[in-house]
Amino acid sequence: MRRSKLAAGGANVFQLIRAKRSEAINNGQKLLDLSIGEPRGPALRRAREAASVAILSNDEAMHAYQYNGSPAVPDFSPRFINAHLRREIPSEDVDYLPIPGIKPILGLLPLACGCAIEELLVATMSKPGYPIPADWCAFHPKVTHQALPLNSDNKFRFKVDDIPAGTGLIMTNYPHNPSGQIADATWFHSLCQHCEENDIRLFNDAAYISLSYSSECSTLTEIATRFSNLSWCEGFTAAKLIGNGTGWHIGAMVGSSDFIGDLKDIKGKSDAGFVAPMAAGVLAALEEDQEGIDAYKILYEQRLSILSGILENCGMRLAIKPRAGFYTLWETPRRAFGKTVSSSEEFNFLMIEHTGVVGVHFSNYLRYAVCADVNAMSYELETAFKNAKVSYD
Repeated sequence: MRRSKLAAGGANVFQLIRAKRSEAINNGQKLLDLSIGEPRGPALRRAREAASVAILSNDEAMHAYQYNGSPAVPDFSPRFINAHLRREIPSEDVDYLPIPGIKPILGLLPLACGCAIEELLVATMSKPGYPIPADWCAFHPKVTHQALPLNSDNKFRFKVDDIPAGTGLIMTNYPHNPSGQIADATWFHSLCQHCEENDIRLFNDAAYISLSYSSECSTLTEIATRFSNLSWCEGFTAAKLIGNGTGWHIGAMVGSSDFIGDLKDIKGKSDAGFVAPMAAGVLAALEEDQEGIDAYKILYEQRLSILSGILENCGMRLAIKPRAGFYTLWETPRRAFGKTVSSSEEFNFLMIEHTGVVGVHFSNYLRYAVCADVNAMSYELETAFKNAKVSYD
């Protein structure tokens, strides 16, 4: 008999919401979709122009496999990352790896830490947080997953004392999705020191670093290079950098030579590299159109303020003021629509059913994105949340 070989109930929060969203559309509900973390519109024009030129190029390398290098776009990874950081990093014992976005790499990280041959404890920022690292851990039979504590009380930054003994890999995500919290240099220094002393490999997903609104925001790279015995790496992506670059699947990693070397070994067996013309387009925008990149950053910061104001005026309680990204995170009301609310999932689904507002539920929180034009939606959003009659009493 044919049947699925996967464990039941394996759908993550995004898959559940997509199903609920489709159900609402089929029932004729007009949606106010604040769930999608994907910029609207096209990528920056400079990126599209450069990619077009590259596609029409007669350069054979531009149309060939790139594997773990970028022969068609020389020095792509260091150029991409240095432009991100706006500074050069030390070259000693540092290596680079071009990647087709960060998401497919997340499942390779435990493999690069030896989980196929020995038990591995992996600590992630998944409650609340991007669920994919935890999802991937479930597919590796020798991996034990531990979600690090993140909440309003600790301002969505765990302490080194929270890291379980015996941890072999920590996967952080700063700036944090969904809270918009950042990590500063002091925090990263403490974490790097702990990982070096306890032989823990450290990875940071820096997907939202280009959308930081705080001068205190740091990258792992800026701090980790000071620790000669630390095994580390950090991932950067063009997905949110060039306007809407989510479908371009272009990024790069930097890290200690041992960790990047192991990743190259694993990744080299799993894909044939990114699409070179798209990489050429990304690099052109990053190096030649900082004004365009900054314009998106200003737009999202303005929208965050607009949405926060609307929802707070309707009685919603902000969990923390976002300092990066394009998400707002809210505490779950105890009552809505005249009834007791038992979970963030219940509240989210009630909002979809009664008002068409779609968010993302994470443990005790709700995430609403500002990728859509929330200013144009302001009246409908205000009406929806006022009709919900939320209460925290």
